Amino acid sequence: MSDLKERLLPPRPASAINLRGEAAASRPSASGRQPLLGVDVSGLKKRGQGLKSWIRVDTFANTQVIEVDKFSMMRRCDLPARDLRLLDPLFVYPSTILGRERAIVVNLEQIRCIITADEVLLLNSLDNYVLRYVVELQQRLKASAVGEVWNQDSNELIRRRNNVFQNSSPDYLPFEFRALEIALEAACTFLDAQASELEIEAYPLLDELTSKISTLNLERVRRLKSRLVALTRRVQKVRDEIEQLMDDDGDMAEMYLTEKKKRMEGSLNGGDHHSLLGYRSNDGLSLSAPVSPVSSPPDSSRRLEKSLSIARSRHDSARSSESATENIEELEMLLEAYFVVIDSTLNKLTSLKEYIDDTEDFINIQLDNVRNQLIQFELLLTTATFVVAIFGVVAGIFGMNFEIDFFEKPGAFKWVLTITGVCGLLVFLAFLWFYKRRRLMPL
Repeated sequence: MSDLKERLLPPRPASAINLRGEAAASRPSASGRQPLLGVDVSGLKKRGQGLKSWIRVDTFANTQVIEVDKFSMMRRCDLPARDLRLLDPLFVYPSTILGRERAIVVNLEQIRCIITADEVLLLNSLDNYVLRYVVELQQRLKASAVGEVWNQDSNELIRRRNNVFQNSSPDYLPFEFRALEIALEAACTFLDAQASELEIEAYPLLDELTSKISTLNLERVRRLKSRLVALTRRVQKVRDEIEQLMDDDGDMAEMYLTEKKKRMEGSLNGGDHHSLLGYRSNDGLSLSAPVSPVSSPPDSSRRLEKSLSIARSRHDSARSSESATENIEELEMLLEAYFVVIDSTLNKLTSLKEYIDDTEDFINIQLDNVRNQLIQFELLLTTATFVVAIFGVVAGIFGMNFEIDFFEKPGAFKWVLTITGVCGLLVFLAFLWFYKRRRLMPL
């Protein structure tokens, strides 16, 4: 991986190494943070000039770093500016797969690339997932090349049949679908790994929360749930994008770049062949058209033939797109396989969310139970306070400043205390019976 990183990264220019650059690199910023490590300063300067560094992988598994500006890339891949804006690492866009006339724009998590019939262009990044994508693409292209050589040695008829685009063999895929498959595999693997990591962290934490409800555990669960919601959103977007492609046959037909390129080249060759037949004669005039009294200059005739050939190629390309809608089984099977993978990841996250919701419901039930017990205890205390208040009423009555004969008897105090206590006990038991009858308290 380190050898590939050193080979893919552009060499540092000599003008960037000076004393001023070293002082700026060693001096901390105004906020007190150290400068970011691993950031290509020369790449940032080139970005200001409009140049960006791209990793190019061709059909022969050759890799090189090219520096292309935005408008050159638009002309090279025949893409509008808004499609290239999706690949800008400075902005965060949801996962997108767009099929265009000459390219497929892929934005799946860390993998942001442009796939054509002849090459894959990735933004040069230090991310390990991008480097793994390049390595995996090279390995599969080399493996497919070895398979074609083996078929050539064994049976040339089989090799010729395998090189045809409309092959019914399930092992054969054109270049653009191989690159798209690796991008889908990388995105699905990355999201599934994050979902598994979240599961490993979530279930013990939720079990601990059910056994001990504390502020620290509740805060950890809150952070976990926010991460789960963000990851579910990303997985749902990838799933919706694949499902949208599978539902639209026209978009899938637009992604058959190799077939469109072959048809366009065939139509261009056919147009050149017809132009040669039309203008070839002994006296330099056309044999397939009536002779005009005023001869047209050769440049205008060439322009006319070129425009006619381009129009014919576009017509054939549109017709090939219409015919490809009837034969999209290969791409549909590829998308369906990864749709199942991403759907299982989404189901895993959905199950985790349901487990979190069940845990929250269980905690709420526990809290409601404790709250009910506190209310019942408060009700008992209120009843006991009312009974004690009866003693206060009796004491207040007998504490008045008046004289009666009852005060002169020696056992009067005991009788008053006994009768008041019995009356208070009877009132308390009456309240308990009422609570039980109304089912306000489990007695």
